[in-house]
Amino acid sequence: MLSSQEIRQRYLKFFEEKGHLVLPSASLIPVNDPSLLWVNSGVATLKKYFDGSEIPECPRLTSSQKSIRTNDIDNVGVTARHHTLFEMLGNFSIGNYFKHEAIPWAWEFLTDKEKGLGLDPERLYVTYYPEDTETKELWIKNGVDESHIYPVDDNFWDLGAGPCGPDTEIFYDRGEAYQDLEDDDPENYPGGENERYLEIWNLVFSQFNHQADDSYVPLPHKNVDTGMGLERVTSVIQDTPTNFETDLFMPIIRQVESLTGAHYDDSEEIKVSFKVIADHARAVTFAISDGALPSNEGRGYIIRRLIRRSVMHGNRLGIQQQFLYNLVPIVGEIMGGHYPQIVEKEAFIQKVIKSEEDRFFETLHGGLDLLNSYIEEQKSLGNSVVEGPIAFKLYDTYGFPLELTLEYAKEANFTVDEKGFEAEMAKQKERARSSRNKTQSMNVQSETLRTLETPSEFLYGTDEADTTITAIIFEDELVESVSKGNEVEIVTEKTPFYAEMGGQVSDTGVILSEDGQQLGRVTNIKRAPNGQNVHIVELDQPVQLGQKVHLEIDHLRRRLIERNHIATHLFHQALKDVLGKHANQAGSLVNEDLLRFDFSHFGQVTSEQLKEMEDIVNDKIARALPVRTIETTLEKAKEMGAMALFGEKYGKKVRVVNVDNWSIELCGGTHVSNTAEIGLFKIISESGIGAGIRRIEARTSLKAIAYLEEQEALLKELQGQLKVPQVSQLSHKVSQLQDQIKSLQQEKESLLSRQMQKDLQGLTDQIETIGDVRLIIKEEKGLSMNDMRHLADQWRQAKTSDVLAISNVADDKVQLLVAVSAEAEQKGLHAGQLIKAISPAIQGGGGGKASLAQAGGKKVEGLNQAFEDLRLALSK
Repeated sequence: MLSSQEIRQRYLKFFEEKGHLVLPSASLIPVNDPSLLWVNSGVATLKKYFDGSEIPECPRLTSSQKSIRTNDIDNVGVTARHHTLFEMLGNFSIGNYFKHEAIPWAWEFLTDKEKGLGLDPERLYVTYYPEDTETKELWIKNGVDESHIYPVDDNFWDLGAGPCGPDTEIFYDRGEAYQDLEDDDPENYPGGENERYLEIWNLVFSQFNHQADDSYVPLPHKNVDTGMGLERVTSVIQDTPTNFETDLFMPIIRQVESLTGAHYDDSEEIKVSFKVIADHARAVTFAISDGALPSNEGRGYIIRRLIRRSVMHGNRLGIQQQFLYNLVPIVGEIMGGHYPQIVEKEAFIQKVIKSEEDRFFETLHGGLDLLNSYIEEQKSLGNSVVEGPIAFKLYDTYGFPLELTLEYAKEANFTVDEKGFEAEMAKQKERARSSRNKTQSMNVQSETLRTLETPSEFLYGTDEADTTITAIIFEDELVESVSKGNEVEIVTEKTPFYAEMGGQVSDTGVILSEDGQQLGRVTNIKRAPNGQNVHIVELDQPVQLGQKVHLEIDHLRRRLIERNHIATHLFHQALKDVLGKHANQAGSLVNEDLLRFDFSHFGQVTSEQLKEMEDIVNDKIARALPVRTIETTLEKAKEMGAMALFGEKYGKKVRVVNVDNWSIELCGGTHVSNTAEIGLFKIISESGIGAGIRRIEARTSLKAIAYLEEQEALLKELQGQLKVPQVSQLSHKVSQLQDQIKSLQQEKESLLSRQMQKDLQGLTDQIETIGDVRLIIKEEKGLSMNDMRHLADQWRQAKTSDVLAISNVADDKVQLLVAVSAEAEQKGLHAGQLIKAISPAIQGGGGGKASLAQAGGKKVEGLNQAFEDLRLALSK
């Protein structure tokens, strides 16, 4: 019986021998793809090749791609094959082979005992798109009995726009033991809704472009995209009832069993909890290893939810302490052979998960406090239903699954408004859909740029060059010439202009004629799929194909960009030295004004750490270190310890930028020759920008000097305003002023307290009796809400009346506070309900507890009506 690791290895080796380039699994965090929250399939990382925006090194590719799908988390553990994290085995053709190769290779891999999986051909079935008779004929030609081939109308892969085409699915007959339908049931066939015939592989043949007008146009280059789930095919090979009994999950499940008295086979309900924990342990381990961290939004929210679901299911199994972080080493033992980063980052991953578990245990108690308080409040009102919005708040904010709320509610003889909960859930999903980028997931690149083969050489280390125009593109067509006043795309034999890549912006400059006349302004550079630097030019004069020209970049702008770029390299290494190896780059921007660096980090960066990193970089600048750049193979660069920059594409030959054997990175950008050219490095800001992602912005050279001059001018301005002779005395002066403010504040509070005590003595004269309730209404001006609460505290101690209502008018706005004594609470009075009854009169809103509530509004003239409404509410 093959292990999951052997299945993966056999698959990749099989297609490597068929001329495929084996790709490493990409990060779960998509690069330059706003349409995806996670990489959710093998083909998701290859869009740039399928849409033609880039041309791959080899048109035949294969991979085992880790993927995450979170649209159906609640089904994980309940069904046999739902997962959050899964691996997708795939082989891909980018305009190379098609059906005549893909189908026989698939059959060979599935049935060959030496090189493939050795499955019994009699247990394999296929489906195809009814109009795609060619596929049916190819299956028959390769040995599939016609009785094992089924036409299915749904076998057409179409995302609504972009490449699409028919697909053919391969099914494995697991035998009568798995047959859950009657023989005459219409679903009892390969492709039907049943457990016997299990789909294991899908081959998609992209041969059309689905256009905006809903027409289907044949693609100039046909593609193949296949997908075989490793978890699913492993369950077939190892003959397990579900994916969870395979060697991909059972070691995790056994480890969880050791932490509790429960066993996997005790009951179906217990099995669900074991499955959820095993699935989620894998997902969070891989997600965190790729730089995603728990938070309240985006990917971070998903991780937080998975961890909390695991803790809740652990709680059901009797685990009362943090445990999920201890499963990380087991995941590493299972998957680390193919994914070494989860072993390398094991300690960091455990730290993140344990911290989140600690946090959730605290939050769990907070949620229980909220629920218990809510139930007690509703009991006092004679209600016995947990409203939908409250149940959803417990789920969304505190991580309570709905079933947990149902359980606690049942113990209190309450029910839960499940329809209201689902309505709130639907609103959240709609908000999530609306916030997602509406960009189509895959479009077809301009065929003109895709097929452009005119060579073009980028010249490192020069600002200008004499060259020849080899291609002119105007309105997406190759042309011989273009008149002035137009914007065109121009390719030349060689160019000093750098195209935006790896975070560095493109150069700008001019294109001149041989006699020095300006032909146009180069506003941007982009890279064509075949690697040419394409100049975007606003023409001042006409140009023509074959014309001799002189290209010249903006010299100063390039120098400033280069200084920021090498400073980015230095800072990247300083970041790792200070914060740790887990601080990986998650994006960057290098332009003439600043450098911006995004990185993964769990927690805030302290001012001391920022200063330490800044000092390290400036020390490297002061040492005037040479910046050495060499070209070598990717393998040798890795041996040197070179770091790869986020989102960069590397070929067989790479450029290595080395500073003092301390900062060594793969980078195709432009750089200074010596660190002294940077002049100065100054961090200007640090902030959090998302789920576990921090951002630092810094300036160098002239821009850093300008920043310091701005700060100096500000200090001198403050020096003048505070009337101190020297800037160095500002700190002492500010401390003096703070002490004065503190003293005045204390004096104000003392005076206010004495005034309140005086006012309190006179409150007894203002008591109104409404029924059996004693009410005091007090109108004030200029108080803060804290002052009003303080007055309510003094009133409560004095036990002057049953209810106190205070109003305060300031800045054309009104504040209301209602306090209820402990005795009045016992009679059923509730300050929160009273404030809700009277706040509409001031066009406001508010709420609070039974003892104290407050509201704010903008209708000052409604105060008298508010107090009348209060009297009316108390009289009922």
